[in-house]
Amino acid sequence: QVELVESGGGLVQDGDSLTLSCVASGSIFSHYVAGWFRQAPGNERDVVATIRLSGSVPYYADSVKGRFTISSDAAKNTVYLQMNSLKPEDTAVYYCAMRRTGSWDFWGQGTQVTVSS
Repeated sequence: QVELVESGGGLVQDGDSLTLSCVASGSIFSHYVAGWFRQAPGNERDVVATIRLSGSVPYYADSVKGRFTISSDAAKNTVYLQMNSLKPEDTAVYYCAMRRTGSWDFWGQGTQVTVSS
């Protein structure tokens, strides 16, 4: 079992930066894939970025390419999402998730990010 706890959300202005953190506890292996998702009111939960914990070329949704960076620190069991040049349309609840193979097995509770114009 893996427990994920996100932090770092908040209220920022258009153009600001934020870094989200996701601390994982439990049995975690290097082949696991970590991801950040987001869900705005009335919308589906969409993938933002993913990365394999052993290190790989990250995946980014087109809407965040060039602005967001996903990274992981194995020593701290932590996955980060550095968000730059934030826009009001980035406003959402951001979730950290992790999977072994196939579907996303483990989810955090979410952290709110609000970008004001």
